[in-house]
Amino acid sequence: MIGNPRSAAMNLSDRFVCTRRFEALAARQGWRIVAGCDEVGRGALAGPLYAAAVILDPARRIRGLDDSKKLSAEIRAEMDQEIRSKAIALQVVAVPAVEVDVLNVYQASRRAMISAIQALIPTPDFVLTDAMRLTGWGDQVEFPTPYRSIIHGDARSASIAAASIIAKVARDTHMRDLDRLYPQYILASNKGYGTPEHLDGLMKYGPCPEHRRTFAPVKGHCLPLFPFPGPCESQS
Repeated sequence: MIGNPRSAAMNLSDRFVCTRRFEALAARQGWRIVAGCDEVGRGALAGPLYAAAVILDPARRIRGLDDSKKLSAEIRAEMDQEIRSKAIALQVVAVPAVEVDVLNVYQASRRAMISAIQALIPTPDFVLTDAMRLTGWGDQVEFPTPYRSIIHGDARSASIAAASIIAKVARDTHMRDLDRLYPQYILASNKGYGTPEHLDGLMKYGPCPEHRRTFAPVKGHCLPLFPFPGPCESQS
């Protein structure tokens, strides 16, 4: 029997301890300003993809930093405020669903992370990312800053964890706003992911403009009855 790969990945991430050792290693190698970056919402069926970049202050410790998925909503909200008050700099970037469809989700993730990093003041000398390559994609958006991609980085690096929390809180807040516009999809609860309740709403009402129409569960409901511009248009 094959288990759920996402659950297996999350169980594996539970084995890690989130510390500043990657940041300390970068500092010993001569990098003065180290940023962490992460994205949230990559696998959602609806809503924007969010990315954040954070430069933590080594002199101002933040206890309890960890992968945002491991933390309760209440703790994430508290940590979001602490990170914002103690970080040297942070930036958040959102990529609308229609742009995710145009770029594909991996390019959208990469570009959002690069945009967040490049908007940081001061400019980082070195970047830590959560298992995302920022170079070598062959498109027009290049990234000259040295970086390290870390598997399960949001559970191992304090800077990446901080970025994951900032991005998660920002996206969840936006999804609650979207829930008021489109209550039939229960977005405040599922945050745009493919829960049974969300899929039921999709089946009954079809996709709304916030759905990612290139994603398979949504694409199957792109019918003439629900004519939104974009990839679904060719099916009408």
